[in-house]
Amino acid sequence: MFTCSHCKNEFCYKGDVSEAPAFCPTRGSSADRELERYDEEDRKMARAAAIVEGRYYGMLTRVEEIMEFALQMGYHHIGVGFCGGLMAEAKIFVDILRANGFQVDSIDCKNGSVEKTLMGVDQNDFVHCERADERMCNPAGQAEKLDAAGCELNVLVGLCVGHDSLFIKHSKAPVTVLAAKDRVLGHNPIAAIYTADSYRKSLYHYVKNREKIAELKSKKDHEL
Repeated sequence: MFTCSHCKNEFCYKGDVSEAPAFCPTRGSSADRELERYDEEDRKMARAAAIVEGRYYGMLTRVEEIMEFALQMGYHHIGVGFCGGLMAEAKIFVDILRANGFQVDSIDCKNGSVEKTLMGVDQNDFVHCERADERMCNPAGQAEKLDAAGCELNVLVGLCVGHDSLFIKHSKAPVTVLAAKDRVLGHNPIAAIYTADSYRKSLYHYVKNREKIAELKSKKDHEL
């Protein structure tokens, strides 16, 4: 059982794990063993990421870091897989990339226009239950189409939880994230963590209360 999140000493940062607990994932390891995990392309990416971090620490926005990472890697063709709800943001991001000389392909999450019930989604679980049909998100299609277009790096802009996982699973090109979907917090999901011990203590009891939350959603749908 690894519990690095609760470590008070961060032995791995210090380079000395002699006093680390037996379950520390760095104990019994070695630099040679860890480096074996990385092929040459992985090492190139790791070096580029470290250069961006160290050379521009605290200076660049994530938009700029994505461009700098691409330049360090020699990537010129960038794919953007975005949620239709963030089309305006995706457009600006694509315009920025193109203004900086990158070739860009972008694909909406609803590409393919597949009806949700074909994936086994019940109408009661539609976003808009009053509709007879609703189009599903198609992250596998996004990833495969961007790969087919020759994109060297794919960037996710606001895909839903799970849809982002499917995109990453299906993408042959490396994937990074510009924005993570959070409809409640304006796509700033870490805000829930910052307020977990104040305004959002309910986070600690979500699993116990999830059925009540679903009932509220159902009640709201029927009132519309």
